[in-house]
Amino acid sequence: MTLEYIPLVFMLVFGFGIATVFMYLSEILGAKRSTKEKNTTYESGMTPFKTARDRFSVKFYLVAMLFLVFDIEIVFMYPWAVQFKQLGSTGFIAMMLFIVLLLSGYIYVIKKGALKWD
Repeated sequence: MTLEYIPLVFMLVFGFGIATVFMYLSEILGAKRSTKEKNTTYESGMTPFKTARDRFSVKFYLVAMLFLVFDIEIVFMYPWAVQFKQLGSTGFIAMMLFIVLLLSGYIYVIKKGALKWD
């Protein structure tokens, strides 16, 4: 093992050790009084009317995946904005091509009706 990794290993062991100590301390020192109100299910203050095992619509997952895809694509624009002056016209053209491709994907999603909830 090289000497450069010793501080890293020390930090990992120290971090796991502190996390373990805090978990056990909260278990030992934490409050243990259980009441009927604490054991009930909490859903925004409303009484639950269905079980937690009901299936979600596929539309929910589709919208979630589309959000993730478009959100991650937007993150690629931040480094471009920071380095805008250094990239010049080539960087500008590349980003415009990227935005056109992103918008064409968004228009495709809208035309397919993936964002309709009915």
